[in-house]
Amino acid sequence: MSKVKITETVLRDSHQSLIATRMTTEEMLPILEQMDKVGYYSLEAWGGATFDSCMRFLNEDPWERLRKIRALVKNTKLQMLFRGQNILGYRHYSDDVVEYFVQKSIANGIDILRIFDALNDARNLKTAINATIKEGGHVQAAISYTTGPVYTIEYYTEYAKQLEEMGAHSICVKDMAGLLKPFDAYDLVKALKETVKIPIQLHTHYTSGLASMTLLKAIEAGVDVVDTAISPMAMGTSQPPTESIVATLEGTQYDTGIKLSDLDPITKYFTPLREKYLASGLMNTKALKVDVNALIYQVPGGMLSNLMSQLKQAGKEDKLSEVLQEVPKVRADVGYPPLVTPSSQIVGTQAVLNVLSGERYKMVTKEFKGIVKGEYGKTPVAIDPEFVKKIIGDEKVITYRPADDLKPELEELRKKIPAGYVEQDEDILSYALFEQVALKFFEYRKNQKYGVDGENSDKETGVHTV
Repeated sequence: MSKVKITETVLRDSHQSLIATRMTTEEMLPILEQMDKVGYYSLEAWGGATFDSCMRFLNEDPWERLRKIRALVKNTKLQMLFRGQNILGYRHYSDDVVEYFVQKSIANGIDILRIFDALNDARNLKTAINATIKEGGHVQAAISYTTGPVYTIEYYTEYAKQLEEMGAHSICVKDMAGLLKPFDAYDLVKALKETVKIPIQLHTHYTSGLASMTLLKAIEAGVDVVDTAISPMAMGTSQPPTESIVATLEGTQYDTGIKLSDLDPITKYFTPLREKYLASGLMNTKALKVDVNALIYQVPGGMLSNLMSQLKQAGKEDKLSEVLQEVPKVRADVGYPPLVTPSSQIVGTQAVLNVLSGERYKMVTKEFKGIVKGEYGKTPVAIDPEFVKKIIGDEKVITYRPADDLKPELEELRKKIPAGYVEQDEDILSYALFEQVALKFFEYRKNQKYGVDGENSDKETGVHTV
């Protein structure tokens, strides 16, 4: 057995999961050179919700963050999370936008793109995979892991084989809700290793309390790389602690080669930051406890807090258990999609509407109609034609790759940005993904540069006063 490699998530998923992606670039920079010496396989440092949060809450340029991290991390690969045709946004973008985003991500310092699709529809990964290969990046194609009638070992191995044939350099099992149990992880990794020749990486969350055991069984089955977070920013809805996994494997055939003494300064650095986030209320103590309901309702941590806030706004918090029972039913009606952005929000919101209106599907969201119509791709299980008719009437179902309907967008977007706002080519992409948020940020950046008074933003709350 070869050594197990470690991807450290503290710069991306760990703080996205625990403090709503509010860690600033300035908080990251002082420890990066130390992290670069540890011997991590990679640092997950970009993508996911970091792009949006940088501009929306921190008044930072996400591209500048990436360049600053790259300048200090000289030996370790930098990794990002990329939502296939959705890039980092919430809709499908045209192929030229996807290609340009991949090109600029790699040019600014990304080595590995972890590319996934919420429905595990390989067609939605094609453009991003091809663009990454063209730019000389590492394609890590991710499988969104979930449970349900269709999700057998064969389902996952067939999908992995398809991804390998599409040109993936490695496969990631992405368990966003912490549903993967230890012995299931062993069987799944063993089967994947027998099916594909490329390395397998495992990403899970501590939400249900299983994650460290899950990693250990996956390691016994031959997984090549595992995702962990430095302990002050680990557990809860984050990843298992790096130090604990490193210590567990020390002196065994799986030894990571990482020294605990090298991790100690990183642990010490993030400890006061954790205290700061707890004191400010950004780190919700609810996100730190084990939530076994995740296994029962298959609801990821972020989706659960979303449901709770929707019910609170409606003054119906007492309906939570009814909504949690409705979620799996809605998911079954709509073809058992994995619950990850954006399908988790679509299914969750529809479950809330079904419960609050007192009649199932009396009110239906635009996005729910979209998923039934095929606007997001092919669902893992075919949706019952009767149900399709009930939700979208006689509208035609999309059976091809949804992005085939999208005309090139880049040039049009370039023209739409007001004069004086664009400082770099990358700004076009920031605008493409988050139009209003980007314009607000460009305005703030311009004012900062030219010293306009009274046009600032409160970094703690993320409230813009521009």
